[in-house]
Amino acid sequence: MIQTPDKNTNMFIDIRTSLFAIYLFLAGDSSALSNWSYADNPSIAILIVLFSLLVVVYLMNLLIGLLNNAIEEDNNRVSYLLQKAEILAEIELFYLLPHQRRWETWFPEVMYYYADVDKTQVEIKKLIKNGEWDNKEFTEMWQILFKVLQIEYNPDDNKVILEKVKSNDEKLDKLDKLEKLEEKLEKLDKLEEKSDKLEILEKSQCEILEKLGKLETLEKSHCEILDKLEKLLERNAC
Repeated sequence: MIQTPDKNTNMFIDIRTSLFAIYLFLAGDSSALSNWSYADNPSIAILIVLFSLLVVVYLMNLLIGLLNNAIEEDNNRVSYLLQKAEILAEIELFYLLPHQRRWETWFPEVMYYYADVDKTQVEIKKLIKNGEWDNKEFTEMWQILFKVLQIEYNPDDNKVILEKVKSNDEKLDKLDKLEKLEEKLEKLDKLEEKSDKLEILEKSQCEILEKLGKLETLEKSHCEILDKLEKLLERNAC
């Protein structure tokens, strides 16, 4: 009549069954928690509500939003064409026989592509503006294309502009070097002024020392004269 508790009735005894209980709870099966009375254990009810809000609602919606953003980034014609080109290249390289690769119906010598004039003008102008237009190959073709699209483009002018920019950069570098040299010259001038002042002080010190030497000699001579006078006074007194 009374079922004895085991690992199935209380799945949180073991770590493996507890993880499986959480997985079942994600799928909507809450039988692992039905053995507890929620009135006596309100913390379990709070944890169930928090788990459903955080994991089931918040995280699932977050993952759905991230997937939608990833799909929107790649859901365009360019990515479709790139994927198609990769698949075709793989088929041609690994799944076709040599005589199949020589079929003109599958691999014609000349292929024509249709492109909108306005969109082509915009893309070419962007390439020219960004400096990504390659004018070394198929020069006659792109000149005809520019005439048809009515785009004015002269690569020589661009070369001249680039040369001018390079020359200006070189001039700026030279100006920076000159400014640095001027700063160094100013520092040298200040050092020269300080050295001149030091020389003047050294000369004044030398003159003062000479004067002090002369004063010492005068003092010695005065002392000798005083000694002689004292001796003469002593003789006269005798």
